[in-house]
Amino acid sequence: MFNYRRTHTCGQLRLSDVKKQVTLSGWVNRRRDHGGLIFIDLRDRFGITQIVFDPVHNPNAHKLAESLRSEFVLSIKGTVRPRAEGMANPNLATGEIEIEVNEFEILSKAKTPPFSVCDEKIVVNEETRLKYRYLDLRRGDILDKLIKRHQACLMVREYLDKEGFVEVQTPMLGKSTPEGSRDYLVPSRVSPGSFYALPQSPQLYKQLLMVGGLDRYFQIATCFRDEDLRADRQPEFTQIDIEMSFVTPEDLFPIIEGMLKDIFKKIAGFEPKTPFRHMTYQEAMDKYGTDKPDLRFGMELSDVSDIAAKSSFSVFLEGLQNGNIVKGFKATGDFSRKTIDELTTFVSQFGIKGLAWMKMQAEGLQSNIVKFFPDEQQKALIERFDLKAGDIVFLIADTKDKANQGLDHLRRKVAKDLGLMKSDEYAFLWVREFPCFGYNEEEKRLESMHHPFTSPFPEDIHLLDTDPLKIRSSGYDIVLNGYEIGGGSQRIHNGDLQERIFEALKLTPKDIEEKFGFFVDALKYGTPPHLGIALGLDRVIMLATGTDNIRDVIAFPKTQKASDLMNECPSPVSREQLNELKIAIKS
Repeated sequence: MFNYRRTHTCGQLRLSDVKKQVTLSGWVNRRRDHGGLIFIDLRDRFGITQIVFDPVHNPNAHKLAESLRSEFVLSIKGTVRPRAEGMANPNLATGEIEIEVNEFEILSKAKTPPFSVCDEKIVVNEETRLKYRYLDLRRGDILDKLIKRHQACLMVREYLDKEGFVEVQTPMLGKSTPEGSRDYLVPSRVSPGSFYALPQSPQLYKQLLMVGGLDRYFQIATCFRDEDLRADRQPEFTQIDIEMSFVTPEDLFPIIEGMLKDIFKKIAGFEPKTPFRHMTYQEAMDKYGTDKPDLRFGMELSDVSDIAAKSSFSVFLEGLQNGNIVKGFKATGDFSRKTIDELTTFVSQFGIKGLAWMKMQAEGLQSNIVKFFPDEQQKALIERFDLKAGDIVFLIADTKDKANQGLDHLRRKVAKDLGLMKSDEYAFLWVREFPCFGYNEEEKRLESMHHPFTSPFPEDIHLLDTDPLKIRSSGYDIVLNGYEIGGGSQRIHNGDLQERIFEALKLTPKDIEEKFGFFVDALKYGTPPHLGIALGLDRVIMLATGTDNIRDVIAFPKTQKASDLMNECPSPVSREQLNELKIAIKS
């Protein structure tokens, strides 16, 4: 049997190895027949080495090499020699040498692949790439990102170990609890009609570890959420989960900043400046229309309702009378009427009925609505937005929430169109002082902005019975380039306060006992003040590697419909399995 054990990888050999007898194994990347000599680029994950079949040197090997095709797996034995003068390839680490083949064996033949593996520049439909993910991995880009992900995980473990954290694996099968997204449920065969839930996060377990005295915990944890997906979400995802006792957020922030600094320096070649910028939730909403603003560019929002109220523009006036606002931002660039019409169509998908605009020219503001604004109001707009010749102002009149949403999306689209979103720039931000509660209009009840274990600001607790929507939470998010990459909070460590929060969320004593009884009981046995954070590892690596698609940094991801095209799941199971679980499927 041919001994295919490698002496070297396909990215290892150099001029210093000339005359060595070597064994290489890998895939046929390219085959070139030069009228006598046959050249093969042999590939493994470490690189590419050129091998040569010479009919004079070994006619039998040369004859067999005529049958080689892309993605065949070979093992070759040969002699390292320098490439002919002028034939070196500066784009390859092994580009100064080649291997003259003495003998070889085809270890595995390959069908013609559904797309080119050797040429990454060829655009391939993502569904095809996901169906043949094992071939997509061979193209190199995804594999490179997975290697960087591995490096980041090693760094996280080493960094947190030095900071005194202990990695603990928490259960995958747990209890289904309210709040958050939908759980993925797992039926119990031994307890028919009962279910486990896969963890949306290890939230309760990591808090119980603090109750148990661990003091500093972390875990690179797999989590599951049954929610609508998009380019930066997956139904199963990984987070760097952290919890600490007897500390405040000011103790946590430098630890997280130091860890991210190490990751981005290693993976992206970018060293963030610390400490990171801080901003309140309200400031973020006022200036950017979102609690996860992209700070790589300006274009801050301004509320100009006071100026619009003194105009005669009926659309603005009617909206203001109905409690709406008029808000907008300026941009600098060449915006044709066609482009403005396209942007108007763009914001309409967010329920915005119109997009007003004014261009700043040398002679003043120009627009079809300028005539409705007296000179004094035009001057006020110019001052409010600090307008210069060549600037344009975009304005939306709607409810506060819809105006913010529309302007957030519009601001980011305009920035992208103007080339202001650079993938090698990183703007980190801590967002703090979130509202503790939001109001669910459909269910007519309060709901937690983060989760029900987040501590309110101590000075706001008195509002719990009178004006709970004004209570600030001790939650904090870390934001990067318009993405929330992590979130956490100071936790509630007082059992009485935790029960009051549950009651504010309209959880009955029975609900509390059924869903959280074990946790509430644990809080009665001496709980240290503690806090934590969960960082989305997938999103961090996505941004550090310069992609905007989270599937690029996951080995075997799901589609936006939460399906795996490669192994065709989710899929039906046998009636025998269902009967064993006492489950019936309704048609």
